[in-house]
Amino acid sequence: MAKGWLNLDSVLITNYCCHMLLLGIDLGTSSVKVSVVDAQSQQTLCSVSYPETEAAISAPQAGWAEQSPDDWWDHVQQAILKAHAKGAYDPAAIGAIGIAYQMHGLVVVDKDGLVLRPSIIWCDSRAVPFGDRAFEALGESSCLQRLLNSPGNFTAAKLAWVKEHEPSIYARIHQVMLPGDFIAYRLTGEITTTPSALSEGIFWDFQENGLSRELLAYFGFDESIIPPIQAVFSNHGSLRRDIAHALGLRAGIPVSYKAGDQPNNALSLNVLEPGEVAATAGTSGVIYGVSGEAKADPQSRVNSFAHVNHSDQHTRIGVLLCINGTGILNSWTRKQLAGNEDYDLLNHKAAAIEPGSEGVRVIPFGNGAERMLNNRIPGAHFLNLDLNRHGQGHLLRAIQEGIAFSFRYGLDIMRANGMQPSVIRAGKNNLFLSEVFRQVFVDVTGVPVELYQNDGSAGAALGAGIGAGVYAHPKEAFTKLVSLATIHPSPDISYEPYYQEWRSLLEKFL
Repeated sequence: MAKGWLNLDSVLITNYCCHMLLLGIDLGTSSVKVSVVDAQSQQTLCSVSYPETEAAISAPQAGWAEQSPDDWWDHVQQAILKAHAKGAYDPAAIGAIGIAYQMHGLVVVDKDGLVLRPSIIWCDSRAVPFGDRAFEALGESSCLQRLLNSPGNFTAAKLAWVKEHEPSIYARIHQVMLPGDFIAYRLTGEITTTPSALSEGIFWDFQENGLSRELLAYFGFDESIIPPIQAVFSNHGSLRRDIAHALGLRAGIPVSYKAGDQPNNALSLNVLEPGEVAATAGTSGVIYGVSGEAKADPQSRVNSFAHVNHSDQHTRIGVLLCINGTGILNSWTRKQLAGNEDYDLLNHKAAAIEPGSEGVRVIPFGNGAERMLNNRIPGAHFLNLDLNRHGQGHLLRAIQEGIAFSFRYGLDIMRANGMQPSVIRAGKNNLFLSEVFRQVFVDVTGVPVELYQNDGSAGAALGAGIGAGVYAHPKEAFTKLVSLATIHPSPDISYEPYYQEWRSLLEKFL
């Protein structure tokens, strides 16, 4: 079972809690973002991203998606140094580090800590057959009751793919990590993991509150390759002296928080208790709600993982709807069809078109297997184009409408599983910067959206403060969080006919 919360020396807390700065690292697919937050005011002093252009995803074969963990580590270091260079704070005042990371990725290292192969990341589809066979062999009922999911296309299934197709690499594996575990290891020299990380990898048995030995036995994994398990908010190691020197930080400060990007986004929006719901619309699209019950979707179309504050005493399950093909389509369109124009200009062009895009419909699923579609890959499609009538603005609006429609499709699955949000919290970033997208999202789902100036790396920084004992309770870290605006459904338009037409078109590709 996981070890508990970090207990720092009381003198350190007394000396630093009022003036301590917190460093948050958000390891994304496109870039690494770093923020430094003042623990007392909860205000962000500096935020930077690295690299300046979007990091590449390698696709050696169709449906594959890989990135280099060593590149991640280089980007993390460069981002921290870039933040220091802004001169907005004293790096010596940083007292704890938190890490958020792209979920479900597989990192494997040998006994010397060297990476054995590129990471198989979240949107890679190759492991679907391995997860499907495990689901059948272990029993659907047992998987849904114990794992809360089908092994599907998650980290355990990806490791099974390596075991079968790359046996020489598998034989050299000393430890298996999620992406955030790897970054913490490079900072501290220590390898740990958490129940939340293991649950997102589908290694965690919720009935036993520990590793799923049934799953390990089925795949033939030795338990020794799983790192020591600690609570999300705990000491995952202290910053190595050589790394501290290279990064201009104090040696020995703790990495006191690690969480996947979506649980972390929920944390950053103060979504911690049953019934609270968050959304993001970046490269992928997510609705993430907290439940007080450990239960699963019968078809594993939405997934249930241990939330950051889940414990034996308090069941807190993050119910995750993830749509691979959302913001990545917006980004692709910007590059391929709009000459890399500024997103604000693209949003302005989309806003000039009437709701419904004069009949143009877009199916946005072009980024791997979609779990909410039972791991099918329908691809991205532009439909009903009239070359004499439709222009760039129609495409841009139809893309944002199609993405919002995909959220509605997934939210209906969550509703069928008992998640009934009365409001959804979202950061004012990515697609939620678009007035068109925000309003279509609210109109088609029928749920108001509260907008906040949140950020994943800032959330990770505050998570570090929770883990370091700066805050007595997670909720205390968000006392300064203030809503920027609330978007309500418009009484003047119904998107229901457009949505139903879109859904009927989607079903032709399934």
